[in-house]
Amino acid sequence: MKTVKEVSKITGISVRTLHYYDEIGLFKPTEVTEAGYRLYDDKAIEKLGQILVFRELELPLADIKLIMDNPDLDSNTILAKQRDMLRLKKQRIERIIASIDDILKGDLDMDFAVFDETEMREMFTDMLQNMNESQKQIFIDHYGSMEAWEKHMLDSTSNEKVQKNFAKMVEWYGDKDTVKETVKNQPKSEVFASYQKRMDSIQRRIADKNGTDVNSFEVRQLIGEYDFVAKQLYQVKDAKALLLDMAKGYQENEALAKGVDSVYGDGAANYIGKAIEAFYGSER
Repeated sequence: MKTVKEVSKITGISVRTLHYYDEIGLFKPTEVTEAGYRLYDDKAIEKLGQILVFRELELPLADIKLIMDNPDLDSNTILAKQRDMLRLKKQRIERIIASIDDILKGDLDMDFAVFDETEMREMFTDMLQNMNESQKQIFIDHYGSMEAWEKHMLDSTSNEKVQKNFAKMVEWYGDKDTVKETVKNQPKSEVFASYQKRMDSIQRRIADKNGTDVNSFEVRQLIGEYDFVAKQLYQVKDAKALLLDMAKGYQENEALAKGVDSVYGDGAANYIGKAIEAFYGSER
């Protein structure tokens, strides 16, 4: 067994931080002596190592706690996704550096386009590669053929409303290249369906709280879980902008709210929207 000071010396984590992790239930000591001293065994220190890896990946403590507390969550899968996000972040930084170099050389041209026809064609191809036959059939039934769907997508590139939606996606993901990379590397259909099922379950539990204070611990905890799963489902590093846009739609889009209420109960859309806004309106 090691004391909190010894663990601090081994890991470089301050005693104060270890105490805080204990307080929030993220990392508890193996045992506490009658005198109140925290003691940690090797297994506990191994767990702390996992926590520190997630902290290096800049995951919020609330997300790390969800991972550590939920045996159904595959930490290796999450680490792989975070690695991909870091790789994309590295690429974005390299592009920024290249842009600064161009500016320093006197090249002040800037690209304000969202997605042109060539980029849309590439994304369409990437989407096809990630769809199973039943998913493709949905678009065939709606448009008549995959070719007709592709034509619809390409024709929409000049549509102002569609381009605004693309601009919103760029805002969610950070830049155009990340949007395209995400489309190209969509999770397998069964994984995607699993995340969607979990999102549905969380929304039902939030809706069940309708009428209670949206700032209550229980509701905030559910929104925190919703935030975490949304990151995995939509492959975004920060789901705040995406979920706030969704919250706005739940409260202001009558047709959308009606559809949500039909699934989760009267007033569910407005309540879920307010709960999301309350969650992001204060520091986590």
